[in-house]
Amino acid sequence: MLSRTADHLYWMSRYTERAENLARMLQVNVRMALLQRQVGEHDPSWGATLDMIGQMEAYRDRHAMVTPDRVVHFLAFDDANPGSIVRDLRAARENAHAVRGTLTSEQWETMNSTWLELRGLKLHDLSTDELIEFLEWVKFRSHLVRGVTHGTMLRDEGFDFTRLGTFLERADNTARILDVQLRLLAPGGVSQTTQADYYKYSALLASVSAFEIYRRVYRDRITPARVAELLILRPDMPRSLHRCMNELVLHLDAVANDQSAETLRRAGALQSELRYGRIDLILEEGLHEFLTTFLLRVRDVGRRIAEDFLVSTTS
Repeated sequence: MLSRTADHLYWMSRYTERAENLARMLQVNVRMALLQRQVGEHDPSWGATLDMIGQMEAYRDRHAMVTPDRVVHFLAFDDANPGSIVRDLRAARENAHAVRGTLTSEQWETMNSTWLELRGLKLHDLSTDELIEFLEWVKFRSHLVRGVTHGTMLRDEGFDFTRLGTFLERADNTARILDVQLRLLAPGGVSQTTQADYYKYSALLASVSAFEIYRRVYRDRITPARVAELLILRPDMPRSLHRCMNELVLHLDAVANDQSAETLRRAGALQSELRYGRIDLILEEGLHEFLTTFLLRVRDVGRRIAEDFLVSTTS
């Protein structure tokens, strides 16, 4: 496969997944804010979210104060912000258009209709309910794109690069959500479970489509240590770090070339650590430290994939 084609397919799926994960981050913040207003708490999660995705500096260039309304507009609707949901969906559509002949007709129609629907939406002065509805729409369209890809695309290198983009982006974002939200919810450490707030942890789990899965796996009360275990180590949890790395290694192995052996080795080493890892040892090391190291290693794998296979190194 031509590097330029692989590049567009990879970034098409990364931008689609990135838009969905931004929607998930904003959605959990909105739900947490609703809960915190009920008890009169200050909500630091908006600034933490900007820090988490590396957009605090860009936000400060535009706004003097961190407020929920401004952060939502900046991350969701601001066309001048290259990292907003609107810009991510546009970039996904542009990459799809560049390789339209490689995609199935269903894939292209889904990507294009997503952009056309977005342009027709009312994106100003939204109520809280309307904002949540918009974020659900973003998630649904991402699900639809993935479903059409999985159901119609030939299992060749194009499919592999599409999946590489999806799971690399998902691993990065799941780690960021988990790191920030658990530090906010359990500042004393996740081993201290007696003060866990059921509704706040429920909102966190819902943000990664894991609430029902948590109930099926653990059945008992929600604790931060179990939330961390589910989202880091469970291979059967679709958005867990372990599951993402399993998929990443599978598709990286499928497209391996003469210069990608070291990239595959590094991804495989990270996968192996998650496969044989134990949550008690991770918590003993420090969850924040573990997730920070994971993010650095995933970013390194992404950089190496770009060097081994692709045209661009855009992030």
